[in-house]
Amino acid sequence: MIKCIDITDLKPGMFIHDLNCDWMSHPFLRNRFVISSEGEIDKIRHAGIHQLYIDTSKGLDVAHAPTVAEVKQQLEQEIRTFAEGRSQLPRRVDAAEEFGQARRIHAEAHQIVRDIMQDVRLGRQVQLERVEPTVEKMTTSILRNNDALLALCRIKNKDDYTFLHSVSVGALMVSFSRAMELERETLHHAGVGGMLHDIGKMTVPDAILNKPGKLNESEFAVMKCHVVASEKILRQIPGISAIAIAVAAQHHERHDGSGYPRGLKGDEIAELGQMAAIVDVYDALTSDRCYHRGMTPTDALRKIYEWSKFHFNPKLVQAFMRSTGIYPVGTLVRLESGKLAVVVEQSESNMLTPKVKAFFSTKSNSYVTPQLIDLARGLGQGGGDRIVRHEAPEQWGVDPLRFL
Repeated sequence: MIKCIDITDLKPGMFIHDLNCDWMSHPFLRNRFVISSEGEIDKIRHAGIHQLYIDTSKGLDVAHAPTVAEVKQQLEQEIRTFAEGRSQLPRRVDAAEEFGQARRIHAEAHQIVRDIMQDVRLGRQVQLERVEPTVEKMTTSILRNNDALLALCRIKNKDDYTFLHSVSVGALMVSFSRAMELERETLHHAGVGGMLHDIGKMTVPDAILNKPGKLNESEFAVMKCHVVASEKILRQIPGISAIAIAVAAQHHERHDGSGYPRGLKGDEIAELGQMAAIVDVYDALTSDRCYHRGMTPTDALRKIYEWSKFHFNPKLVQAFMRSTGIYPVGTLVRLESGKLAVVVEQSESNMLTPKVKAFFSTKSNSYVTPQLIDLARGLGQGGGDRIVRHEAPEQWGVDPLRFL
């Protein structure tokens, strides 16, 4: 049985099933192993891990600990309570209308990030004037429709992960800042910071940066240096904003002080730095790597919500969920009717009732004529169904983004 325990209950002889943190926050080569010493427990505690999951069939038990199913049910109920009736960000055009423009902006941003990072590799200074026009286009697209560009940002080529992750963090920071009702100028600076937040990785040796596996402790220590390097590089750029620098310098800090490089805690971390930490983890969790299968966006949001008890500001996590939706555009969902559908547009009145495009019947095990369903409407008004749960696309062998 899988149970969630507090770090204070962890003892030698227990089998770790899940360290319950993002993969860049712990120095262990494995995520599942038997605790053999108090030293390992100290290392886990030092990594800022407060709660974790054990497998009682492979090691010692904690009688009073809740099961993974109980924890998941409680978290999902809390998220649904928060989301019920909560409005989404307003939009000027439908997602379908914005996709063409968003694709061009995404491709342009990808190329700009690639070029700039290659320049850094060669020791050249970053030219801010090359970044800002693309971020301005990105901001304008997100203000027209928040979902189109964010859906495209989920498409990742493993070989280009560092570049595409930077584009995604830039777009997500703009969207998140908008959900926080920050000024347009702040949206722009947040986007610039997001696009350049990992630029210090260009100072990390290729053997570590592109290693096709989990980093060992010494490699992990080298990788962590990219944050300081990013800040140093950005401070040398004429005209760069303090907001952009904060995004790069603080995106690995944690609300409980367990982050790096400075171990800042709570309000010692700038608001935009706290936001960047959430965004960076979300995009990493939802991305496939050669050694890390990406979560669905809904699962990633649930994990971030769970970790907000310690690592993130809970109010900021709720604002972030408002910017993405509980079921982001492109999410595969199962409806009460038994149909599989893809979320194609968020509802402006309720985060739990987006517009979906149904295309498959699990009852007849066959494809059906794609049907647009507005879950905010009743039966006979283009709705009359509801989401039961989200699904993993790979289990059904479908690419949800092709239905957008």
